Amino acid sequence: MSDKQNAEGQDLNLFYDTVLKLVNIAGELVNEKISQNKVTEIKSCEIDFVTETDQEVEKLLIDGLSNAFPDHKFIGEESVSSGTPCSFTDAPTWIIDPIDGTMNFIHSFPHSCISIALFINKVAEIAIIYNPMLKQQFTARRGNGAFLNGKPIKVSGKTSLSEALLMLEFGTSRDPEKVEGHD
Repeated sequence: MSDKQNAEGQDLNLFYDTVLKLVNIAGELVNEKISQNKVTEIKSCEIDFVTETDQEVEKLLIDGLSNAFPDHKFIGEESVSSGTPCSFTDAPTWIIDPIDGTMNFIHSFPHSCISIALFINKVAEIAIIYNPMLKQQFTARRGNGAFLNGKPIKVSGKTSLSEALLMLEFGTSRDPEKVEGHD
């Protein structure tokens, strides 16, 4: 088995090259819309929004990938939140958050990104996080390391919390059941 194929003989390089092109196109769309007025809708609560751009980016990614790989499945944040059933199986499945950080995007704050990953047999094979406003593209492939704009990256190796940078996200929901981490 080469680094090009997984155990099932699937061409991971083709999947990676295809999604990377689509993410770059989606990034151009996000970059174009970041400074424009946005049409928003509330999803689950008063601080959980979706924009037309979220929907456009998700459609662009799903349409492009499903045309290239008709047997692949999709779990898109906006599709699922609008009622599309979510089914996670062993089939090649793309998990998509078209604009991760929609609140930032709504306020034209350049800290939001396109997040997409491919799971095969419920194992992450490919992941891309792209912030087109800051031109930061993080990519990873199982067994091949992680990269920022094509250059290898790694954790710092710091073992003391006093020497480390800590980031924390509280999420959009303040529902006590979700805050507690229960399903």
